[in-house]
Amino acid sequence: MSPRGNSNMLPVYKRRRTENIQAGSVMGEGKPTAYSPSSSSSSSYISRFCSSALRTKTLASSSPSDSSIRTLSGDALVRRLGLFDLILIGVGASIGAGIFVVTGTVARDAGPGVTISFILAGASCVLNALCYAELASRFPAVVGGAYLYTYTAFNELTAFLVFAQLMLDYHIGAASIARSLASYVVAVLELFPFFKENIPSWIGHGGEEFLGGALSINILAPILLVLLTIILCRGVGESSAVNCFMTVTKVVIVLFVIIVGAFKVDVSNWSPFAPNGFEAILTGATVVFFAYVGFDAVANSAEESKRPQRDLPIAIMGSLLVCVVLYIGVCLVITGMVPYKLLGEDAPLAEAFTSKGLKYVSILISIGAVAGLTTTLLVGLYVQVNIETPMYFTWCQCTNDSVSYEQSRLYLGLGRDGLLPSLFARVHPKAHTPVHSQIWVGIVASILAGLFNIHALSHILSVGSLTGYSVVAACVVTLRWNDKTASQVSTRWTSTWQEGVIYLIIIAGCGFSAGLFYRVGASFFCLLVAAVIAVLASIALYSRQVYMNPPGFSCPGVPIVPAVCIFFNIFLFAQLHYEAWVRFVILSLISIGIYAFYGQYHADPLSSNETIIYHRAPIEEGQ
Repeated sequence: MSPRGNSNMLPVYKRRRTENIQAGSVMGEGKPTAYSPSSSSSSSYISRFCSSALRTKTLASSSPSDSSIRTLSGDALVRRLGLFDLILIGVGASIGAGIFVVTGTVARDAGPGVTISFILAGASCVLNALCYAELASRFPAVVGGAYLYTYTAFNELTAFLVFAQLMLDYHIGAASIARSLASYVVAVLELFPFFKENIPSWIGHGGEEFLGGALSINILAPILLVLLTIILCRGVGESSAVNCFMTVTKVVIVLFVIIVGAFKVDVSNWSPFAPNGFEAILTGATVVFFAYVGFDAVANSAEESKRPQRDLPIAIMGSLLVCVVLYIGVCLVITGMVPYKLLGEDAPLAEAFTSKGLKYVSILISIGAVAGLTTTLLVGLYVQVNIETPMYFTWCQCTNDSVSYEQSRLYLGLGRDGLLPSLFARVHPKAHTPVHSQIWVGIVASILAGLFNIHALSHILSVGSLTGYSVVAACVVTLRWNDKTASQVSTRWTSTWQEGVIYLIIIAGCGFSAGLFYRVGASFFCLLVAAVIAVLASIALYSRQVYMNPPGFSCPGVPIVPAVCIFFNIFLFAQLHYEAWVRFVILSLISIGIYAFYGQYHADPLSSNETIIYHRAPIEEGQ
């Protein structure tokens, strides 16, 4: 199949030795990394570790005439998504876990102020989404997302750490949804007299607690995860009708909850609005941050958007705005109906309406939650194996006009890259699914769902999202640096690159310091100093680097917007529960250990010399 448009401009991914990077490549030009197998045998272990850790993946331009090119089979990806389609994708991917799961948990800590938590998290996600959209429009949909961006912009070890933190977030999110889904399933079953009050708590409602509440046994949640994992292993294809129906159903139920519940609100329940102070609201923002992660589905639709420059930012902000409004409405209603201390954690909406005698609304919520959370969990499990997979391609396809596409797989990609055992790279010959990776995801999520309740899981959630999206924002900045003005690709450029990275680290450090100062109640002067240093670093980042204009969608205000994004994300990171910090440190150490004893020896930069080309359909006139 011949590519459309100018074949020399097709985006290409190629793994190659970073020592051979030459001036004039599209990205990673003169990247200060090196890898030499011949010298590594004589060097020390630390030298080899550093050399391996600094390997990068580069984005190059090529021609279909190259012998190393493998063109994807099937039709090219077509730009068929309009503005409304993109908004629908973002809303459908976000609404679910945030409303049906974490609302009650966060409200018990932040009180009615949970509404502010959702607003703050939404504002942060707008900045993150703009950064994500630029990289999604520049990179073909292969081997996935933040991992690939980091691998290209920074190095192999950093990419592996980003992968580990993000994947644990997805595992925890899937486990939390499964616990809530189990509670809603039990609520539906108890509509029948035979099951009413005859189902033990350790089966679905909450769980049987042990070790002072550290463990909470739940049987139904892992069973549901196992069933969904089996379905995914057999292969799942979602039609546009099902996806659109589920999205509309979830939104209608949420609107119904807001309208009906508004008549049962007791405004006295909103006082005090922030019973545990603004610190609890900020901590709540770090937890509910995970409720907005569906925006990456919009960002990754850049390849299929008819008018990416115009529609992507509008769709991202539009879908986030819709979600923010719905989240605020639900939070105000349930905290006004029931005192925040009495809200349930597993099925807060259904329990709130039941307490007001609105049993029929509770039944509707439970049925809708079961359907919505099942879809959300199914997609969540799927994304963990096929992260950044263009599942949204199927949303707007006509039944007689299908689009063939190659799914990008993160676990599969790391298995092929050698950072994980080759077992993860195997695809079932008949089902055409990465069965081993899917089973692994199901096992991890099932263990978490079976042993920990939503309260415990929510305390260690959003670590990967906040840190991963901060790295993505940094990738936007580094990949915009234009070194073509320097004729000599020498130590001068290398020091300039390192200087820019140092500024990014300073901004992140100031964000964490400011967040920590605020958390411990330090003086306003300390906060001001951290903010001023971050501003100075951003100014230096702007004035000391040359930035190119990327093809496709471009994030506005680079490097200022990404710098603000990094500062605010890390500021929120400082508000996380202490358990989340412990999780971050322990998982980072474990990941470094895995890389040191396995990844650095098996991640061969020359293991795959093939180049993967994704054909882009032309952008419409005027874009």
